Amino acid sequence: MSDLYARHRAVTPDWLALYYEDPIEITHGEGRHVWDASGRRYLDFFGGILTTMTAHALPEVTKAVSEQAGRIIHSSTLYLNRPMVELAERIAQLSGIPNARVFFTTSGTEANDTALLLATAYRRSNTILAMRNSYHGRSFSAVGITGNRGWSPTSLSPLQTLYVHGGVRTRGPFAHLSDAEFIAACVEDLKDLLGHTRPPAALIAEPIQGVGGFTSPPDGLYAAFRDVLREHGILWIADEVQTGWGRTGDHFWGWQAHGRSGPPDIVTFAKGIGNGMSVGGVVARAEIMNCLDSNSISTFGGTQVTMAAGLANLTYLLEHDLQGNARRVGGLLIERLRAVTAQLPGVREVRGRGLMIGVELAKPGTDEADPRAAAAVLEAAREGGLLVGKGGGHNTSALRIAPPLSLTVAEAEEGAAILEHALHNAC
Repeated sequence: MSDLYARHRAVTPDWLALYYEDPIEITHGEGRHVWDASGRRYLDFFGGILTTMTAHALPEVTKAVSEQAGRIIHSSTLYLNRPMVELAERIAQLSGIPNARVFFTTSGTEANDTALLLATAYRRSNTILAMRNSYHGRSFSAVGITGNRGWSPTSLSPLQTLYVHGGVRTRGPFAHLSDAEFIAACVEDLKDLLGHTRPPAALIAEPIQGVGGFTSPPDGLYAAFRDVLREHGILWIADEVQTGWGRTGDHFWGWQAHGRSGPPDIVTFAKGIGNGMSVGGVVARAEIMNCLDSNSISTFGGTQVTMAAGLANLTYLLEHDLQGNARRVGGLLIERLRAVTAQLPGVREVRGRGLMIGVELAKPGTDEADPRAAAAVLEAAREGGLLVGKGGGHNTSALRIAPPLSLTVAEAEEGAAILEHALHNAC
């Protein structure tokens, strides 16, 4: 056991997860690569849980942070803040929400917490609809609406949560149906649920479930849900903490795959926008954002140095069409992974969109989750020089692949080859 690992265990909670039997300390990065304390280089296919969205040590972002830090780092929201206003203007325009207002936080958890506060205050209801297998953060209210048992340490909650079918296409009672039949069945289930409860405040949903293993419904499900929600005045909150900013390739926001009924009422974001800096936030229609009738501030949300990072990162992403790169390189990577896993009985499914890819493992010949195999592949990939994540609602049996959006074709091929070797060795 390394000295740092022993010190970590002595002062941090037992429930603070670490990857690998022999955990690594990442000391620096560049592009799509990181180095550990022993000097070993890894191709990074997880980006600090989808936060390093463009590249490690991106010069444009590090320069913006350094220059802003040399002027002022922080003043709180009690004072005018030019970088915060400039980033809010750009996000409001990109959100697609009419007459949008933006509130910045320090994390996706806090963003979802704020969205829940807004929705329940606006609707005067503490009932929330959430998706099974979902994850929305680690605060008390976010845990209360998380539909993934592995990430929900308590059933206590200030909210009444009702869980809806649809977040996982290939499991559950509707898995055998066609896409159109699946959507219809989930809609009927939602209608039936609403017939037995007082009108909820909102439905909160990840367009692609992140911690749940990068699962998603057929395109159009949330648009069909929206039609039902509107009949009851129920808000739609899109949790874009992991799907936003072009990661899915086909769309800038994940909700746009379900967008025939227009944008959500509220969108939450975080992770990639700061390229590693702590940035989260909420976008909502003005009438919803302004519904609170008491004072509020954010001490660290929207601080100048993180806003400078977000502005530089967003500019780089748009000017270099990283959404298009995610679509092109991600499409190649998904097809490559499907090809190399086609004959592996322990691989149940390769799924995803853009550079957000899940590889679900199961015990050969069954649909039973295989967390042991997932852990073994994680270790074998690391030995091969590749870092990936894991997740899933069925005992953490899915590998999560989400490289920086500037990933090259050569790096995608290299990562796929390492993962192929790891899968053959571990499954």
